[in-house]
Amino acid sequence: MTESTTPSSPEENLTSDRSAKTRQLLGMKGAQPGETNLWKIRLQLMKPITWIPLIWGVVCGAASSGNYTWTIENVLIAAACMLLSGPLLAGYTQTINDFYDRELDAINEPYRPIPSGAISIPQVITQIVVLLGAGIALAYGLDRWAGHEFPTITALAIGGSFLSYIYSAPPLKLKKNGWLGNYALGASYIALPWWAGHALFGDLNWTIVVLTLFYSLAGLGIAVVNDFKSVEGDRQLGLKSLPVMFGVTTAAWICVLMIDIFQSGVAAYLISIHQNLYAVLLILLIIPQITFQDMYFLRAPLENDVKYQASAQPFLVLGMLVTALALGHAGV
Repeated sequence: MTESTTPSSPEENLTSDRSAKTRQLLGMKGAQPGETNLWKIRLQLMKPITWIPLIWGVVCGAASSGNYTWTIENVLIAAACMLLSGPLLAGYTQTINDFYDRELDAINEPYRPIPSGAISIPQVITQIVVLLGAGIALAYGLDRWAGHEFPTITALAIGGSFLSYIYSAPPLKLKKNGWLGNYALGASYIALPWWAGHALFGDLNWTIVVLTLFYSLAGLGIAVVNDFKSVEGDRQLGLKSLPVMFGVTTAAWICVLMIDIFQSGVAAYLISIHQNLYAVLLILLIIPQITFQDMYFLRAPLENDVKYQASAQPFLVLGMLVTALALGHAGV
């Protein structure tokens, strides 16, 4: 007997089509080809979904400075720094990564703009140059506003852009190395925007630098989660991601342990500087992350990577803000 299936209604098809287009525009996994609007394709290359943690990092930096006040001028300047860290430099990073990953994407995500032929190589190169130039120019303007004798934010923008280049481009192509590449990615998403926000409203110091680099080791674990969607392509092209090197199950455990252990280490540091309430709040935010790791990621990392990130990462980024507020309160 043949099993009958109920055809989808027009409303369901429309909802599904809208969902696919939204995912495509945000640069998410599981998008579909077919977009012809060049500006939407450019936006897809910039992967807006990846801007969120960098924008949040600026918020954390402003909080950890202990000097942020809610004036219209400060709100506008903070928004400019978010524009720098998110759409401009994260957009540059994602575009240059897609440019150098076009062969890999042809295997793993052939619907992406470059392997699908939706945008030409000269158009991609133009986008890379414009985003980089605008980012560095805005960083210099922020340094002028802050009155920096040394252009700290400009230096961070140039250094972060160079790190993005060597992460994606040969001959170094840091992403070939599962440990080094993922740490570079984690630091770019946590430490760099945090430093920019802190330097904008306060004095960037070695305590903040070291602590956020330590926090970035938890970000390394988050970066590893992104490697599970491209195991087959990485293996074919010889990229040594952690799932390729250690296998899916072991890499999943490495990933969650790094996320949990290094956040716990930050909580211990907060206790050491007598910020006990903030430390307790951070620990309470780690617990649901562990719960979702067990529910989704450890049981089926290949199938549940996106579901795990959507469930657990809000608690991680809230923990970052708790830490930043603690540092600002302590005057670190």
